Amino acid sequence: MSLHLYDTSARAIREFVPIETGRASIYLCGATVQAPPHIGHIRSGINFDVLRRWLTRSGYEVTFCRNVTDIDDKIIRVAAGEGVPWFAVAERNQRAFTWAYQVLGCLPPTVEPRATGHVPEMIELMKRLIARGHAYAVNGDVYFDVMSYADRYGSLSRQLLENVRAAGDTDSDSGKRDPRDFALWKAAKPGEPTWETPWGPGRPGWHLECSAMATKYLGPTFDIHGGGLDLIFPHHENELTQSQAAGDGFARYWMHNGLLTMGGEKMSKSQGNSLLIPEMLKKVRPVELRYYLVAPHYRSMIDYSDEALQEAALGYRRIEGFVTRAAEVIHDVDAHAPLPQAFVDALDDDLGVPQALAVVHEVVREGNVALAQGNKEQVARLLAETQNMLDVLGLDPRSEQWRGAESGAGLRGVVDALVAVALEQRQAARERKDYAAADAIRDRLASAGIVVEDTPQGSRWELAH
Repeated sequence: MSLHLYDTSARAIREFVPIETGRASIYLCGATVQAPPHIGHIRSGINFDVLRRWLTRSGYEVTFCRNVTDIDDKIIRVAAGEGVPWFAVAERNQRAFTWAYQVLGCLPPTVEPRATGHVPEMIELMKRLIARGHAYAVNGDVYFDVMSYADRYGSLSRQLLENVRAAGDTDSDSGKRDPRDFALWKAAKPGEPTWETPWGPGRPGWHLECSAMATKYLGPTFDIHGGGLDLIFPHHENELTQSQAAGDGFARYWMHNGLLTMGGEKMSKSQGNSLLIPEMLKKVRPVELRYYLVAPHYRSMIDYSDEALQEAALGYRRIEGFVTRAAEVIHDVDAHAPLPQAFVDALDDDLGVPQALAVVHEVVREGNVALAQGNKEQVARLLAETQNMLDVLGLDPRSEQWRGAESGAGLRGVVDALVAVALEQRQAARERKDYAAADAIRDRLASAGIVVEDTPQGSRWELAH
């Protein structure tokens, strides 16, 4: 089986066939940096980090472009509210995003362009659209003429043009031919940053930025465009429309990750329900938070709860426990050992990480048996399989990223691994109905200040207060 991915534009899973054999290009809509990131923002970065790692492991040379929108209505409003320059807000929050991506194990992008560094490319794109009759300038604003592309508009989102509302991206629609026309360029306003164009000073519209940056670094036609589900309309629809209207093929596959909610509500700062990364890392280690965000299928919704987060952390510690103990026996791990076929098949089927993690846990169970039996050859094979699978998911506890990556992480990792081993032994005793042994293990943990709670999903633990 070759790699197959769900393409939003086709509403179907399609075989991935790159434009150029052996190479893959990805554009990911990155942060609009008006505020620091919560876990909903970072989920997208982690999901596409797994895609990138899997493409690399599959033999592709990957070019991964993740942009930064560093000028936007929201950024300007935040800056005005704080009484600071717009660029101070953008710079502060971009650093917060960069730190969050790094601390949660995302590989750095091949290129990370900022919108404000690509105004010349935006001007050229607008010139092409105007020349083709798809855009027009009015009093320093430049708009895309939706009716000029009416037969194609809505092809990504499946929106019917008659149902599309006014774009709502300007203070007034008086200069537009149609209220649904969207802004490519916004004329200068007092107190706002501006750049010079043939139509007067102003600043870019949101959609224009991504089209200009994607095609500059990946070419007029590239393989994959990614982002959150909430970006399909209007952002990605407008990107696709303006790019193809200008004569570019643009993205051949569109991938969208599901949103992260709390109590069924989309996580957002305005809702007051965002969970910022530093706060989350007071609850679990970075690698455990990554595991929590990686484990569900990338297209599924996640409804956050502390209980689910702790269950995920416990699941990771079971894996970590085996790797830690096995590494004491096996010192040289074969980084080129073949991956289990079931793991490969899972990821080739639209990045089926839940199924891939099930394979990881099954191999870990076999590994624990091999350790108990003292079968060193078997342990070596299973440890190599486990670490190589975890490397694809960015979860290998022995990687440089996670080994001593944070203050106190080494000792905490040892404690977590030892408790995970004890819980595995307790579960094995319960399964063979040796309840006396299971209770003894629980009592020993309690005497060490570790409280074990049994739930329908398994056992979880915490330090007694």
